[in-house]
Amino acid sequence: MGKVIFYEDRNFQGRSYECSSDCSDVFTYLSRCNSCKVENGCFMVYDDSNFMGNQYFIKRGEYSDYTCMGMRDSMRSCRLIPQYRGAFRMRVYERENFGGQMHELMDDCDSLHKRLRMSDCQSCQVMDGHWLMYEQPHYKGRMMYIRPGEYRSFRNLGISNVNFSSARRITDFC
Repeated sequence: MGKVIFYEDRNFQGRSYECSSDCSDVFTYLSRCNSCKVENGCFMVYDDSNFMGNQYFIKRGEYSDYTCMGMRDSMRSCRLIPQYRGAFRMRVYERENFGGQMHELMDDCDSLHKRLRMSDCQSCQVMDGHWLMYEQPHYKGRMMYIRPGEYRSFRNLGISNVNFSSARRITDFC
């Protein structure tokens, strides 16, 4: 079971809101959200409501200021990442709608271009596990949380002009 506490102000000041599941709009409970503490579990936080906008992966620890996470605004929504202990498997595709080159990943890949010789990654199918996709090689840049399911176009998820270049399994047991 996960638990995160959101605070209105930086450095864990102001009113707070405790959350143990997905929350589509933290502003329902707080007037703003500028810091948080994760007591248990792993979460994705988003700078827009309804799990949209820039995303940031957080696990057990203290996050005293949203700007240190690279977010453009305060945290607006969060998604609990369930613990997963099985095998990991994902197919990545060069084009939208599962077109172009396809490769299957079962472990982390720090550069889709170098390892798989893929110029783009614009869709994927996650069969097993929970993953983070990154805009740049070596797990850098903007990230996107993906869970089991089909992702025909990353643009449909509110992420435009992004070519994902690396992928990492979420193996933390927070």
